[in-house]
Amino acid sequence: QVQLVESGGGLVQPGGSLRLSCAASGMIFRFSVMAWYRQAPGKQRELVAIITPVSSTTYAESVKGRFTISRDNAKNTVYLQMNSLKPEDTAVYYCNTQIGDRGYWGQGTQVTVSS
Repeated sequence: QVQLVESGGGLVQPGGSLRLSCAASGMIFRFSVMAWYRQAPGKQRELVAIITPVSSTTYAESVKGRFTISRDNAKNTVYLQMNSLKPEDTAVYYCNTQIGDRGYWGQGTQVTVSS
């Protein structure tokens, strides 16, 4: 079955950087659109970035110019490089893919931006 496993979260000071990873299995990764979402306490889950099989990317306005999504098809892994982090980036970050009419999610990784 499809499995998505995130890693790389943690505590970072404002202005710092983190790189999240999402390892996928049980799917044909190179043909899949992959996405990162996040959910802050008391807020709805929101889309952060999307990458297509040909590595076209789309970003939420709030992260444009600071975050970069990328993929390594040889490793079945999608990344989210996060720079210039702000306290408002604090959230649980989730990896996502859609296969047919079903969405798949990882367990999430916590990112906390605080001094």
